[in-house]
Amino acid sequence: MAKRTIKDVKLSVLDLVPALEGVKHKTAIENSLSLAQHLDQLEYHRLWISEHHNTDGLLSSATVVILGYLLQGTENIRIGSGGIMLPNHAPLVVAEQMGTLETIYPNRVDLGLGRAPGTDQITAKALRRERTGSVHDFPKDVQELEFFLSDYSAESKVRAIPGEGTNVPIYLLGSSTFSAQLAAALGLPYVFASHFAPTYLFDALDIYRKKFRPAEQIEKPYTMAGVNVVVADTDEEAEYLATSGKQFRLSIIRNERRPLQPPVKDMEEVWRNPMEKAQVEKMGYYSFVGSPETVKKGLNGFIEQTKVDELIISTYCYDQKAQHRSFELLKELQS
Repeated sequence: MAKRTIKDVKLSVLDLVPALEGVKHKTAIENSLSLAQHLDQLEYHRLWISEHHNTDGLLSSATVVILGYLLQGTENIRIGSGGIMLPNHAPLVVAEQMGTLETIYPNRVDLGLGRAPGTDQITAKALRRERTGSVHDFPKDVQELEFFLSDYSAESKVRAIPGEGTNVPIYLLGSSTFSAQLAAALGLPYVFASHFAPTYLFDALDIYRKKFRPAEQIEKPYTMAGVNVVVADTDEEAEYLATSGKQFRLSIIRNERRPLQPPVKDMEEVWRNPMEKAQVEKMGYYSFVGSPETVKKGLNGFIEQTKVDELIISTYCYDQKAQHRSFELLKELQS
């Protein structure tokens, strides 16, 4: 059997809608629309936005609002959540919001779901207020949400309108084995967050594939994995651009959550100690940075090892032109 390569998988993108140091929030959000339009022209499969709260570094807190903004400015690319943090929301509200988007933009909306809060515990409490649920209710909430979006809810006393019958496709996101088991049991596609939490990648994929049960949405396992990618004309240029992503991960480790910083010539001048460097490298273990040939070799190895059906790419570049160029060079690897 021939080895699987980048030509055998779908290429998609995860955008965290980062704030940029020294740039107004409005401009940074407009940059995400420009990126979506660029990806649409390049024929990437999908673009997802992730829900985060109470951080100076990310502007995706009103996730569904951002999704609508990107959908109205694009034509073909699928747009979705990667993900909506379901414990923060009542399933009915999510069904109504995503069902409304699907009604306006048919066959273009994805609903990726996560069970983490996407923030700290104090902020999570502020988000949920009188909600008594927790991450432990995640399996039940997923099934309830799936029901509200289905045709079966027509006779229910509580219905999502719009939303009912739209069957917006659901994807379960995870960074451990829990969601892998749940996705397998419910017959849903599974997405592993290996772009920042690489430890359980192979365990989770193995569990999902072995325990998968066919369901209405898909009949066989479907896997996606997150990876960090920066492509430039040379390895040296790509490594330089990638220092913005390293600084972003460093700000998470330091609990500073700063806006995305411009690249630096030497990260050794940024680290406070060797432990920080080790932690950033561990978090970004699945990062593929370099010239097209360098990145192609790395991604082909990753695809062959994981056997995933789709890559979802995170590209942290402070300079928008460099980010757009990276996605152009990456897409060319499939031709």
